[in-house]
Amino acid sequence: MAEQVGIVGVPPLEVIAALNREGARIFDLDEPQPQIRAPIEQSAAWVPRVYCAILRTVVLNAMLLKLDRIFIDVGPGKCDAALNIAEVLDDMLAIPIHRTHNQDRIPYGFPLCTSAMPMVEKFTLISKSVQKATPHQPREPCTPLCGFWGVPPRDFALLRLFPEQTHVFGWARCMENKTPADLGLERQFDPSLPTVFFTQTFCAKSALAHHLGRRHPQALVIDCDVSPSNSARAKIEAFLELSGVPSPAGALL
Repeated sequence: MAEQVGIVGVPPLEVIAALNREGARIFDLDEPQPQIRAPIEQSAAWVPRVYCAILRTVVLNAMLLKLDRIFIDVGPGKCDAALNIAEVLDDMLAIPIHRTHNQDRIPYGFPLCTSAMPMVEKFTLISKSVQKATPHQPREPCTPLCGFWGVPPRDFALLRLFPEQTHVFGWARCMENKTPADLGLERQFDPSLPTVFFTQTFCAKSALAHHLGRRHPQALVIDCDVSPSNSARAKIEAFLELSGVPSPAGALL
């Protein structure tokens, strides 16, 4: 039977390649898993609520999935908080917790980030691409209407507010490029595009989001905790509308 392996962040490519060769079933612990119905508050016994919803989701998934191993990036490609979460997982679980430092620098490109497709589908494919060591399929870049900078939201419903012609920047672009610690790539944005700079509430990357947002001539800097509030949705909708960006079909959360 194939091993069930959890990953947190973007482990080094050599780790992913080895897991692919072994036929391991990979679970991205950063994302809510459809088979887990427990509320995120159940993780509060192990991690305080002032941690971002992504790392709280990691703990919840690790508690309830039957995993054989976990690989967690605790280097600059994830965040300092992941190092502390690794300690929690080590104490909580009776399985190996492999700490990695992804310093990969070979660029794989980011065709998904610049293509035209529904944003939920786009981010689903970006997240899934982390689990494979194979090159990306080429895709035709689109002429963008706006930009999304930041990390994948815990609740992908937020992404329905953006049109298909949205270019993705920030750490999400680094994910697809398979270079999560590439700060130069993460800092990039297009000043000609109205751009939403997004992070999860309590995420350390919010400092960079605010810094870059101040430098951008047409930016909205926003954060959400577990799911986007009506206020956050309204701010994004208003920003895009005032920027002349058409609303996509089915934009309601």
